[in-house]
Amino acid sequence: MANRASTMTLAALGGAAVGLVAGWQLPDMAPTTAPIIEEAAADNAASPVLTLGERLRGEITSASELNGKDGSRFQRFTLSLEEGALIEIELGGPLQGTLALYDSEETLLASSANPAYYDAPAATSLRRRIDESGDYLLVVSGHDKHSYGPFTLTSREMELTTSDTLEMPSRADGWLQGDGDTFSMTIEESGLYQIEMRSSDVDAYLVLEGPNGYRREDDDSAGNLNARIADFLEPGDYRLTARAAYDHDGGLYTLELGPHAQADGATLRNSGELTFDEPLHGWFSGETLNYEFTLESPAAVTIDMLSSDFDAYLELQGDNVFASDDDGGGELNARLYSPLEAGSYRVTARSHGGHGSGLFELRASSTPLEELPSNGQLEIDNPVRARLAPGARDYYELVVEEAGRYRLDLLSDDFDAFLELDGQGQYLRDDDGAGELNARISSHLEPGSYRATARAYGSSESGSYTLQLHRE
Repeated sequence: MANRASTMTLAALGGAAVGLVAGWQLPDMAPTTAPIIEEAAADNAASPVLTLGERLRGEITSASELNGKDGSRFQRFTLSLEEGALIEIELGGPLQGTLALYDSEETLLASSANPAYYDAPAATSLRRRIDESGDYLLVVSGHDKHSYGPFTLTSREMELTTSDTLEMPSRADGWLQGDGDTFSMTIEESGLYQIEMRSSDVDAYLVLEGPNGYRREDDDSAGNLNARIADFLEPGDYRLTARAAYDHDGGLYTLELGPHAQADGATLRNSGELTFDEPLHGWFSGETLNYEFTLESPAAVTIDMLSSDFDAYLELQGDNVFASDDDGGGELNARLYSPLEAGSYRVTARSHGGHGSGLFELRASSTPLEELPSNGQLEIDNPVRARLAPGARDYYELVVEEAGRYRLDLLSDDFDAFLELDGQGQYLRDDDGAGELNARISSHLEPGSYRATARAYGSSESGSYTLQLHRE
């Protein structure tokens, strides 16, 4: 990833040479303009000196230099910096302002006005790794033409990991600037390991390469744009690359390496029989995992896949049955619920999109259909109004006496309605078929008994609803 710098342009105003104008665009934010620096003023008055590691006070007033583009006022400081130093400068005090750092060739290197789009609070600080020793220019500017007041500047050199070799376990702090950082690491014993990259400056991305063509990549498995690789690693030498997922400016990051905290030392099982009410643990490393179960009689089956390492995804297949789920279990966990006839079924456990790796738990439970609770009888053209509790499912019985086409609606202003209908060899479901967040099932039904399930799409939603059945 190449470093980006905004080059300033010389302009003329009324025949007098003025300013170096620089600007940058924030994603989804109003543009912020670097000050127009008048060369004549620079010749007449030396800028105050800012010494790294010292605290300095100043004030933006109506007598401060003027940014001719947006009317804001600014003040300049010079500071000497050494090659390779990682500096952090923070702006404090009542002033609502920004910071900008220029090199000796008057190129904008960094600004507090362009934080990572997901880390807006960083807008009052500036960080930069220095590529060349020399004198630099720091500009403190008001946020707009109405911004005045005193301020303080605090600067420091930050300590970072300098070695390109990582131990297991260990922690390392680094700075991304360019194509990323590459480290070597050695695994002495086979086992479950976890590597995390966290940053509030960049969208973290990890690549791990090792023996026998091993390669894993990850973007957001640690949450909040942080990266995590959790996997079973064989002994050998590995190469770890820490970089940004996209072409954003550089920033601080932290690497943490260590053994994976496996749940209670449970034995891992990546295939075989899925037994009801007996949770199992498995390890996903990029390949889909298959499990089987058999129903001796019709039952309502619930299957949960839980993981804190990756975005879980479930599929269920059997005779005339296919169902899948991504986040039905809340957060990044998957949940499948389905009334099923007697027979054999296959459960596929994987991650959403095939990305990530790590530990997961698989649970299954079943309830005979005749033992399911009922909220009452649903009759044609006789709407039922009720309230759904968080995480609940409300069941209704309906009897079709004459074959025909019927429409079942679940309407709610409080939650995203989800509707299921099973019976007479059919299993139908719908999310938003009635428009907005309402559900609708419209189908030909043969005479017989059916069960309607009213629930919310999300596992924690609740509220009032109307369930109604019409013949079309």
